[in-house]
Amino acid sequence: MHHPVVRIALATGLLVASFSMYAPVLAVLLQQRGHGVAVVGAFAMIGFGCIAVLIPVMPKIFARWGEIRVCRLGNVLQLLSTIGYAVFDELWIWCAFAVMGGCGAAAVWNATEALIARYSQPDRRGRITGLYQTLLGAAMAGGPFVPALFHISATETLVAASVVQALSVLLLMRLPSLDGFKVPPKAQEPASHQAPATGEMSTWHALKRVPALALIAFAGGVFESGLGSVSAANGATLGMTMAAAVSIVGALGVGSFLCQFPAGLMADHWLPSRVFGAAGFTLLASSLMMAASPHAPWLLWACAFIWGGVGGALYTLSMIRVAHQFSGQDTAAGSAAMITGYTLGGALGPLVSGAALQAFAAPGLALWLGSLSILVMLLATRFRTPKIV
Repeated sequence: MHHPVVRIALATGLLVASFSMYAPVLAVLLQQRGHGVAVVGAFAMIGFGCIAVLIPVMPKIFARWGEIRVCRLGNVLQLLSTIGYAVFDELWIWCAFAVMGGCGAAAVWNATEALIARYSQPDRRGRITGLYQTLLGAAMAGGPFVPALFHISATETLVAASVVQALSVLLLMRLPSLDGFKVPPKAQEPASHQAPATGEMSTWHALKRVPALALIAFAGGVFESGLGSVSAANGATLGMTMAAAVSIVGALGVGSFLCQFPAGLMADHWLPSRVFGAAGFTLLASSLMMAASPHAPWLLWACAFIWGGVGGALYTLSMIRVAHQFSGQDTAAGSAAMITGYTLGGALGPLVSGAALQAFAAPGLALWLGSLSILVMLLATRFRTPKIV
């Protein structure tokens, strides 16, 4: 990857680190203020819901304003929203800031993914994408442990997250233009069975081209991003301290950190049906483990580790395949399609998971997640090409 894209990726990593610091803290604060797990899940849904709504129009916004400019604006919106969480206490105000943060996340996320897909070498996309997702996994893994490691309060954690986001904004200042950087030749050459890359493809057309991949990305969003707040609130409900409950989310992040680069390597060498199928089977096993967690609480950390690792791998593998199937400016639409699926999972995941957990306890959550795992295994049978290219 070229230098400007590396800086953008690092800035995005800082944003993810800050989000993983404050998101579980907000969940625990809501629970401590008397809100149920369903409310916590609904609040967590707001940001991802905004991303899901905005992602389809992001390619057009990029075409008009450029990825770098939109990415800068997204960073600023994220910073302002986090400062708002630290200053205000009212739930409705938090909801407004969640909308602002979701808008910023949509801009940053799509811009970064599209640029990585466009400027990485085709024969190394698995490793490059895996390294980038490993960076995000490291950010997700470290953030939730900050309150316990530094013995800081919820408010202090929000202030620290704001500082991290300010560093991300500074990293994008005076960023060189990408006009002088060449797209790898193969990325410019459409496959024989595809239409030429026009830069005018919409997210909807990209979704219609790869619907199975979007559904797999949806499952990845549920497992990696849709269970964090619910897991933290569930731990607090079981009597855990804030640090212990938040550390469950940390286990999710550790799994994401450790699994993304191996997933990228597998994408370069293994059959996609085999990779996706193994992921679905592993998630099904973790769902069965979740059903037994009331009798063995340590399983909460084990399940979270698997959800973060395998759920994140589903998204990474989907994005790698899109990077090969879309070319030129159309990679923004292909990336947007995967992000749409992932964010819908991240948005609906907390709501459905929280409702299932509150209504039917651990068995209800296990049934919901198990059904989703079986869907991934069924979709895996549709990918029988030699490898993910």
